[in-house]
Amino acid sequence: MSFISIKEAIAKGKGKVSIRGWIHRERGSNKIKFIVLRDSTEIIQIVFPREKFEKQWEEIDKLQIEASIEVEGEIKEDKRAPSGYEISASKIKIVGESNEFPINKDLNEELLGDRRHLWLRSRKMTSAMKIRSSVMFAMHEYMHKNGFTEIEAPSLSGAASEGGSEVFETNYFGKKAYLTQSWQFYAENFIHAVGKAYAMAPSFRAEKSKTPWHVTEFWHFEVEGAWMDLLDDMKIAEGCISYAIQKVLKENETELKAVGANIEMLKKVKAPFKRVTYEEAIKKLNENGHKMKYGDDFGSSEERSLAKYYGDNFVFVTNYPLGLLKFYHGEDPKKPGTGTNFNLLAPGVGEMVDGSQREPDLKKIVERLKKAKIDLGASDWYLDSRRYGSVPHAGFGLGLERFVAWICGFDTIKDAIPFPRTPTRIYP
Repeated sequence: MSFISIKEAIAKGKGKVSIRGWIHRERGSNKIKFIVLRDSTEIIQIVFPREKFEKQWEEIDKLQIEASIEVEGEIKEDKRAPSGYEISASKIKIVGESNEFPINKDLNEELLGDRRHLWLRSRKMTSAMKIRSSVMFAMHEYMHKNGFTEIEAPSLSGAASEGGSEVFETNYFGKKAYLTQSWQFYAENFIHAVGKAYAMAPSFRAEKSKTPWHVTEFWHFEVEGAWMDLLDDMKIAEGCISYAIQKVLKENETELKAVGANIEMLKKVKAPFKRVTYEEAIKKLNENGHKMKYGDDFGSSEERSLAKYYGDNFVFVTNYPLGLLKFYHGEDPKKPGTGTNFNLLAPGVGEMVDGSQREPDLKKIVERLKKAKIDLGASDWYLDSRRYGSVPHAGFGLGLERFVAWICGFDTIKDAIPFPRTPTRIYP
């Protein structure tokens, strides 16, 4: 047999085809067997009349969900079938048997997590992983088109990038080492060599959070550019988001339908996104019944609400009070006391991207470190980016799973990563 994918068979529409895959559903009687077969591209119903397969009937009748088979037969359109087409089988080869596949509709989230390696075979998870792949490829493509160089930093470091209790400590040949929280410290030095850099790599946060929007290991898309200001930074962020969404709409229509994504909402996402200041956002929240005062940090509910109040689309919030920001965020000379920073908020989710124009002045950074009682210690090398030819620069970070989950319309980012890691989940 010369095999084609199920999607290719459906596109052919009629005539003899040879396909292979795994059993998605099965039913029948002692006279006929109906099998819905899946591969990585689609599903299709196959009919096995007993009169054609008398010699193999016993083994065909015993076939269960997730058994793998090869089939040859005639394909034709049938609107009653799951994908609108049906194959009348003439040959079958049973490749791998399956007995009582341990995934069913009655399993709770915990039990599905225990069987994650098998749950990935579901149409929902397969479709989500394909969408994820398209998003990652789109981001790489967009960055290269805009002159950025991909450079990775190590996942193991001798010092925590920003300190705090949210780092994973490990033994590195008798010395303390930490899993990376961010690529940023390295990136702010990379850009003195390559100008504009980005990375797509894992980051680790030792947060004991049980919310649907946090995992301890996630894929971090981070960007940094020399000579970039806040507006440049925002333009790259919105351009990348928009480009990835358009890529998915173009290439993953089948998968978007399979996961139940809001395709019409995705079509409405267009750059540029609305921009408001932190002060304007506080005012908008209070106009809608929230009780916020200047200097308060936004929680997830405020962030989700803001995107809704501004038209159910992405919205940039800029110029947060410096007291809410990290020591490396720049100060806006036009609005003293506020940062040259932004959070990009998404409807239904909240924060999607966190970015800023960095503070280029070494003296100001040292003053802020002292004020915040932060000792960089072994991470002091980071400040070499200011000691030797400091330039204006900016960057941002985006959690890939959060973005993919938003595209798919999922209630949790756990469905946007193959094997999620949480405080209670380290296997499979």
